Amino acid sequence: MASAPQLEVRGLSMHFAVRRGIVRRLQGQPKAMLRAVDGVDLELAKGEALGLVGESGCGKSTLGRCIVGLYTPTAGEIRYEAETLPTKRDRATRRRIQMVFQDPYSSLNPRMTVRQTLSELLRAHDMVPKAQIDARCRELLDLVGLGTRSLDAYPRQFSGGQRQRVSIARALALEPDVLVADEPVSALDVSVQATVLNLLEELQQKLGLTLLLIAHNLAVVRHVCDRVAVMYLGRIVEAAPTNELYTNARHPYTQGLLRAVPKLVPGRASAAAAVVGDPPSPIRLPSGCHFHPRCPIAQAPLCVTEDPALVAGSGLTQHVAACHFAWTAKPATHIPEVAR
Repeated sequence: MASAPQLEVRGLSMHFAVRRGIVRRLQGQPKAMLRAVDGVDLELAKGEALGLVGESGCGKSTLGRCIVGLYTPTAGEIRYEAETLPTKRDRATRRRIQMVFQDPYSSLNPRMTVRQTLSELLRAHDMVPKAQIDARCRELLDLVGLGTRSLDAYPRQFSGGQRQRVSIARALALEPDVLVADEPVSALDVSVQATVLNLLEELQQKLGLTLLLIAHNLAVVRHVCDRVAVMYLGRIVEAAPTNELYTNARHPYTQGLLRAVPKLVPGRASAAAAVVGDPPSPIRLPSGCHFHPRCPIAQAPLCVTEDPALVAGSGLTQHVAACHFAWTAKPATHIPEVAR
C-alpha cells in the first residue's frame, strides 16, 4: 500500500433531521437526528480495491454518496491527494470521483439512447473534441463489453446486466481516478453478478482505478478487493486485508456476516446462527458498544457502558476491530470456511 493515501475520510458524519409527530412539534420538542454515518475514518491507496460491507441500513451507501459529493457531510472531512475537498466541488474535482449506482434502470434516462447519454456527458465536460465524441462513445462501449450496435438502444431494451455495463461506461466517460460502486450487482440476477464483478476487477486493473465496492454480502467482495471494511450502525467495526478478514475475523458482527454467506458445498452448512435480531434504530443508538444488544459475547457493564475504540491487534497494523474482546482471546465463535 502506498504511504500517502489517494483518498482519506476523517471523522465523517452524516446526520439527518427526522420530523416528529404533530403533538411533539406543538410541544416544542426538538427534531430527532438519524445518525446514518457516525465518525468514520477510511483510507484508500491509489489503485487499491476496498470492499465496504454491512447489513442494509448501516450507512454504506450514505458514506459513498458523501465521498462522491452528492451529500454534504454534517462533520468531518474528505481529502483527495492530501487536499481537503470543499463543500462545493468544481467540475474537475467532481470528475475525479465517480459513482455506479445500485439500480441501473432508475439511474439511466429512459428517454435517451446510450449514444445520447454518453455524448451529452462528454460535451458537458469537454472531454474530447466534438468530432471525436462518437468514436469515444464506441470506445467506452467496447471497454465494458457491449457492441457498438447498442449505441442507439434505449435502457428498456437491455437486460439488467447490460444496463449496469452502460452505467459503468457512463461513469468511466469522465476518466475518474476513484470509482465508487454502490451495490452494483444486488439488483441483478445471480447468473450475471459474477460477470459484472469480473468486469469491475478487469477495469480496475486495466485503468489503474481506485475502487470502493459497497456490498451487503461478504462473498461479493472476496475475489475483487484487497481490503475489506465492515460497517455497523454508521461506524466501521472491523477492517483488514481480505484474506486476513476471512480467516481471522475478530469482531462478532463480522463473524456473523461470514456465517450468513451461502455455502455451496453439501454438508458444510454452519451449525451456528448468523447475526441474531434486528439492528437498533439509528435514531436511538444503544449506549456503550452499539452491537451489544445482538452480541453473543457481550458482558455487562463493560459492553453496555463503554464504547470500544477501533484498534489494531498486536503485530497486525492493518487489522483493526472495535470490540473489547477482539484481541484478548481467540475468535469467540467458529467461523466456517466461505465457499470459494
